[in-house]
Amino acid sequence: MENINLTIDNHSVSVPKGTMVLEAAESIGISIPTLCHLDLKGTCMQNRPASCRLCVVEIQGRRNLAPACATRCTPDMVVRTNSMRVIRARKTIAELILSDHPNDCLTCPKCGECELQALITRLNITEMPFKGGELSQRKKELTPSITRNMDKCIFCRRCESVCNNVQTVGALGAVRRGFNTTIAPTFDKMVKDTNCTYCGQCVAACPTGALTERDYTDRLMDDLCDPDKVVIAQPAPAVRAALGEEFGMAPGTLVTGKLATALRELGFDYVFDTDFGADMTIMEEGAEIIDRLKRHLAGDTTVKLPIMTSCCPAWVNFYEHEYPDLLDYPSTSRSPQQMFGAIAKSYWAEKMGIPREKIVVVSIMPCLAKKYECERPELKHEGKPDVDYSISTRELARIIKRANIGFANLPDSDFDNPMGESTGASVIFGTTGGVLEAALRTVYEVFTGKTLPKVDFNEVRGLEGIREAVIDIDGFPLKVAIAHTLGNARKLMDLLRAGKLDYHVVEVMACPGGCIGGGGQPYHHGRIEVLQARQQALYREDANKPVRKSHENKDIQKLYAEYLGAPLSEKAEELLHTHYTDKSIK
Repeated sequence: MENINLTIDNHSVSVPKGTMVLEAAESIGISIPTLCHLDLKGTCMQNRPASCRLCVVEIQGRRNLAPACATRCTPDMVVRTNSMRVIRARKTIAELILSDHPNDCLTCPKCGECELQALITRLNITEMPFKGGELSQRKKELTPSITRNMDKCIFCRRCESVCNNVQTVGALGAVRRGFNTTIAPTFDKMVKDTNCTYCGQCVAACPTGALTERDYTDRLMDDLCDPDKVVIAQPAPAVRAALGEEFGMAPGTLVTGKLATALRELGFDYVFDTDFGADMTIMEEGAEIIDRLKRHLAGDTTVKLPIMTSCCPAWVNFYEHEYPDLLDYPSTSRSPQQMFGAIAKSYWAEKMGIPREKIVVVSIMPCLAKKYECERPELKHEGKPDVDYSISTRELARIIKRANIGFANLPDSDFDNPMGESTGASVIFGTTGGVLEAALRTVYEVFTGKTLPKVDFNEVRGLEGIREAVIDIDGFPLKVAIAHTLGNARKLMDLLRAGKLDYHVVEVMACPGGCIGGGGQPYHHGRIEVLQARQQALYREDANKPVRKSHENKDIQKLYAEYLGAPLSEKAEELLHTHYTDKSIK
């Protein structure tokens, strides 16, 4: 590729043709402030509208200042990122943004993590010179997953870009003009009245407190203090690969043992693991895959292939809204979170002699759609949820800090039994390709009756948006595909609708990288290396597990022997499966 030579702040730099000035500056360690810009390299998550203008630079021979995020480098370009003209312009722009922004930083849920707040400190803004702006009252909304406060919107359009371009949901867009301009659903509706999937990527992208997760930390503290309640924790696989970042640890630091200890110190009565639910999911979903394959090979033309994974609630919301004509393709297996809750309040409750109504199941999830999933009516028993509520990785970190727990110095401990035992297959559920790989380990051995020659399926790993592979199942070529982000999922679903999707099994996760990049994870601010580190952490934990196949989990085997009977049995169908409904907006 052709390179271009230019000068930035008296430093010579050579970059590939097409590189933006912002990227060229970053390549030599020069940090230009940004607000609207977002670029998760290696994925389709990009937002560079140059709308905030905080990244302006001075270019020799150009009269006006140029946005570094949207200006391409040209041969022999001379750039100044630190001239007094540039510094003053950035400060004025930030002051104008503040003129239409609430001053309630101390009570804002993004306080300490707000990019606008950090920028104001960097630009040394200590007073507000522009007081003539009309602070318009905009809509506020509390959904099951997301809190929306448009008074704090700075019109960076990151959320709109992620929702429309990455996820292709299109639930958000610009409405009104002038000081009344804001980002909102079409026709200024409420989010709950749109096709929003609650994936939370808008929250992850938002630089201010305009979009945050719905907070359940006070509810949890109340439950933990109630002596009449038995409170159970179930943390998801991806949490252990990211939680440490909230306590100054490097991305990809595994904190599995510290996580279990911290949850006990917070006062949870039992600390189990969603990984146990993931192993259950493989037992049920694997059985569905095998059933459909056998029927297909027997010539049954009514079999719906490809079978699609159903672990991701944002993905489930997406196909219920967008593809209601294809609802018989996804697996009916519940997500690991919901399988765990159903078993905790039936099998485990009966063994322990604890009334169901006394048990509070709390999941710790990397995902904001899990909050919504807890409220789905089909996942309740006699009107009461199997999982009472879900908190995000960030919420758990806030609770740990509030409780003065020195997380980094905690000793490691194990999860409680029996619902804390898990395999390596369940751990990798937290990354794109992991659910499929876990299923393949079980499907191969159950389908063929033979032992896998190798446990790792490297051909389904990676971070490419859509990946495909052909897996040799003892002579049968099993065609599989993996997609992460809903934009990539849409490409596959459109092919399916057109009758052109030639696969047997498809895995879909809504967030970039899968659960490791979930909307409730520590903010990664577009750094792809953070997702890569989290992904590799899960593969390390998988590799170090003594048992790496879900069907070899002894406690799972005992659960089926004592209670469920067999995968896809009547009891398993009742507790571990679900159904889907047409949620298209007419």
